[in-house]
Amino acid sequence: MRFLIFLLLAYLLYRVLRGLFSPGREIKKTTNGGAIDEMVQDPLCKTYIPLRDAKRKVIDGREYFFCSDTCANQFQREMTKEE
Repeated sequence: MRFLIFLLLAYLLYRVLRGLFSPGREIKKTTNGGAIDEMVQDPLCKTYIPLRDAKRKVIDGREYFFCSDTCANQFQREMTKEE
């Protein structure tokens, strides 16, 4: 019985060490201290995206956030039509 417990503990130790030192392991760090990102809404298609992934564009001195460059360009075209 002791031998089985020893084998189980040895296997668990092996798995932990292998997980810690495997070359494919990547540590991901957040830029905002681990907090959840603020969500912003695309003014054209009305979808919500994380602020860190949003495409930023300044149009007529105001900053807008978009889900893609396509939405940003289309929104800018529509804004220039209105003027």
